[in-house]
Amino acid sequence: MNPASYAILFFGALAGGFVSGLAGFGTALMALGIWLYVLPPTLAVPLVLICSVIAQVSTLPSIWKTIDFRLIWPFIIGGLAGVPIGIMLIAHADPIVFKRTIGVFLVVFPIVLYFQKAPMAIRFGGKWADTAIGFAGGILGGLAGLSGPLPILWASLRGWGKAQRRGVFQTFNFTILAVALCVQVASGLVRAEIVWLVLCAFPGTLLGAWLGARVYHAMSDRNFSDIVLGLLVLSGLGLLWSGFAPR
Repeated sequence: MNPASYAILFFGALAGGFVSGLAGFGTALMALGIWLYVLPPTLAVPLVLICSVIAQVSTLPSIWKTIDFRLIWPFIIGGLAGVPIGIMLIAHADPIVFKRTIGVFLVVFPIVLYFQKAPMAIRFGGKWADTAIGFAGGILGGLAGLSGPLPILWASLRGWGKAQRRGVFQTFNFTILAVALCVQVASGLVRAEIVWLVLCAFPGTLLGAWLGARVYHAMSDRNFSDIVLGLLVLSGLGLLWSGFAPR
């Protein structure tokens, strides 16, 4: 890699860390598209997982006191149960149909929520519904690394405040991504050269996460909701682009 490639690596880490510190998710959304210019997917994907975990660990202390574990544990239990199923489905799912279906969902549903005038506070299903959403998120996480969108949208529909939603986003994503990373390491999918890339991306990830966390604490509930919905729409547009773009 030349100096320009290392600069791109650092910038991707900074952008990914900032979004993660701001919203509690989204490292892959920002960093992966940048890193794929200079790294093959076999290195970029595990690097995203590692930097996601680093960013979320670094910002956990700043939100720890506001995390309500009574809300979070159903999502995590369901998510951990769903990950192995998602991994088993990899060999059978049509990636194009999957990208298009999830992409349309992630574009349409957040836009509808954004223009929803009356605040929503769905109580349907209680903990069982939260567990089911976590389970579906775990399947998507194991299948395509998309553990976050469903719990994020569901937490918005629940009408929870900024701190409650952020606690669900970050704790759920951290758990699922950490498990996915451990599975990749155990399977031998993480190559030795990733260590040097992590060392290069580490400062940018930490700096970005710190800046994002500072902005997060200054935002109102409405600002936070708009940022989260906007990131979900961007994620959906990215999936649609990759699903319809000519190969």
